[in-house]
Amino acid sequence: MAEDRIRYKCAGINHVAFYTELREQMDDGTDRDLYPDLLAGYAKGTIPLPSTWNPRCPNYVRYEVMKHFGYFVTESSEHFAEYVPWFIKQDRPDLIERFQIPLDEYPTRCLEQIEEWKGQAEAYKQADKIEVKPSREYASSIINSIWTGVPSVVYGNVINKGYISNLQDGCAVEVATLVDANGLQPTHFGALPPHLAGLMRGQINVQELVVEALLTENREHIFHAAALDPHTAAELDLDQIREMTEAMIARHGGWLPAWCQR
Repeated sequence: MAEDRIRYKCAGINHVAFYTELREQMDDGTDRDLYPDLLAGYAKGTIPLPSTWNPRCPNYVRYEVMKHFGYFVTESSEHFAEYVPWFIKQDRPDLIERFQIPLDEYPTRCLEQIEEWKGQAEAYKQADKIEVKPSREYASSIINSIWTGVPSVVYGNVINKGYISNLQDGCAVEVATLVDANGLQPTHFGALPPHLAGLMRGQINVQELVVEALLTENREHIFHAAALDPHTAAELDLDQIREMTEAMIARHGGWLPAWCQR
């Protein structure tokens, strides 16, 4: 299926946004819902297809979430599994094997990228001409639209001012955002399906407590944020979470403000 035939609506928060509509535009101008095909393909085992981008990441988590929640999450399987309590459990290696979750993916990817950048740097030093190809990153599109006035649409993280009506005002939400010479203009989405909104509120609670810790310099709120994290709470008791929080603060002490230190 050609990418330009796909039509979708999407909203949520950073890393926890969902396609509430996913459709294919047909030759007669009508739209066809793609979710029945995705659900049937996953049930039969014909999808997900092997990854051509990264064979270490077969993408089963996103399809399993779609199976139970009815919608496809935007975040990658290996990363989304870290946000929720259902896939990575210290006493359930069967889940890691079943959904093929590469726990060391991000450190591995960083090491690979560092080596790739070194190679690029050497190639650029020896090149007579450097060609800069367009990427899929939003920054250049945003700058171009603001500077030239040519409109574009990005999915931006903005302060919620009723854009998603059943998430807290003031939290950071991810919605379709028009960009032109007038700047960034977030669009109104409305209400998310209630179970998706509930999943996101659990993450927003953690985010709000981290912000509160920074604004008030209240060290305890760092622990409170960790205690309310859905994944942490599913694995550890309160004493273990406090011990983990202290260990992380100590390990990252040089990067944290002085009020975090004991």
